[in-house]
Amino acid sequence: MKYLDEFQDPALARLLLDDIHRTVTRPWALMEVCGGQTHSIIRHGIDQLLPDAVELIHGPGCPVCVTPLEMIDKALAVAALPGVVFCSFGDMLRVPGTDRDLFRVKSAGGDVRVVYSPLDALEIARRHPDKQVVFFGIGFETTAPANAMTVHQARRLGIRNFSLLVSHVRVPPAIEAIMRSPACRVQAFLAAGHVCSVMGVDEYPELAARYRVPIVVTGFEPLDILEGVRRTVRQLERGEHRVENAYPRAVRDRGNPTALRMLAEVFEVTDRAWRGIGTIPDSGWRLTPAYREYDAEHRFGVTGTTTREPAACRSGEVLQGLIKPRDCAAFGTTCTPRTPLGATMVSSEGACAAYYLYRRLEPPAHPTKEAAPLG
Repeated sequence: MKYLDEFQDPALARLLLDDIHRTVTRPWALMEVCGGQTHSIIRHGIDQLLPDAVELIHGPGCPVCVTPLEMIDKALAVAALPGVVFCSFGDMLRVPGTDRDLFRVKSAGGDVRVVYSPLDALEIARRHPDKQVVFFGIGFETTAPANAMTVHQARRLGIRNFSLLVSHVRVPPAIEAIMRSPACRVQAFLAAGHVCSVMGVDEYPELAARYRVPIVVTGFEPLDILEGVRRTVRQLERGEHRVENAYPRAVRDRGNPTALRMLAEVFEVTDRAWRGIGTIPDSGWRLTPAYREYDAEHRFGVTGTTTREPAACRSGEVLQGLIKPRDCAAFGTTCTPRTPLGATMVSSEGACAAYYLYRRLEPPAHPTKEAAPLG
């Protein structure tokens, strides 16, 4: 495809790889905080082309995967209520809750629908005023503006039978939590380009300076990732710790002003639990008091959920970058896309799903150890 093939050019990739190989003189551990980047890395074998001294660690960059089990169980409870139309992106339907998923709720008679935009859910609410329509608003800063705009539109149009079940999370506090963990091995970060296209890079220089780590914003195609690695390794070798934008075709330093204004109007920062990780302060958003009537948790008052993670699932350690998916004994055996123990196996951006697609026949990379949650 035009404008895409040029970012997958093998000759240019070889030039970038040669430069990385020439630059590296000692071991370095880099973390990508984006599930889309993880899939691109595994699909194209980028980690296998890099020098042995450069390790890519997969971080908590999958929005579906980090949605906490408690929120999944609340979604399941709301979706099962009579008179409710529960709308979600398709990824969420197979994500396991404590004892079921949205597919099972649907098969039991719940009105669960896959939509491609929160505005689709708002249109369903407009057409069916006798129903309560709920959209499952998950994700990082990338998807938050569209969900904020939808709630804004609902109030502007006077559509009262629409609400949002909010589970939005923010990347910078997650990076800080990773760096503060005693088990952290990360020495630099590849920041998510789509997140920064919304938010800009203003939140990152303080983190880079405080923890003395390079942070390079990059995209998702092979050349994007290799250029991000190249810039990161150069900083590490020179003892630098700056923020660089290696994705200028999509990211501006100040982000998207229109999206930022909408986020500031509709959402406010709050503590948020991350599945398999724990609660990270100031790492999420919730609706402001002005929009609280559109909050599905507030509207339906879902309480008393009792959560239980499968004992064999180590997705929390995968999300923290402490292990690779193949290091989990359940990977590809009791845990598969058809019988998932955790969200990392069913999400299109999950690390376990990426390894199952492209690496499931390879042996574990190294022995593993148990680790405590970050939060």
